[in-house]
Amino acid sequence: MKITKQIAELREYVKQARKQGKSIVLIPTMGFLHQGHLSMAEHARRQDEARDKFYIVMSIFVNPLQFGPNEDYDKYPRDLGWDA
Repeated sequence: MKITKQIAELREYVKQARKQGKSIVLIPTMGFLHQGHLSMAEHARRQDEARDKFYIVMSIFVNPLQFGPNEDYDKYPRDLGWDA
C-alpha cells in the first residue's frame, strides 16, 4: 500500500500502472473508512487475484461543496491515522 497526499505523485503512479497495462480502479470516499469501503477494495482484489491487471486507488476527499449552508463541514470526522 502506498499513501500519498500529492496529486502529482498519484498521477505518476497511475501513469506507471497504465504503462504496465493495468486498469485503474477508483474507490472515492470522504474518509472515515468503514467495512463497506474495505469490502469494495477486497472485491476488486479478488476479481484481479490471478491476473494482476488492476491498480486500486482509494481516495479520501471531504468535499466542502457537498455540504449545505447549515451543515457542519468543519465537524465532519477526519482521521488519516484511522483510515490508513
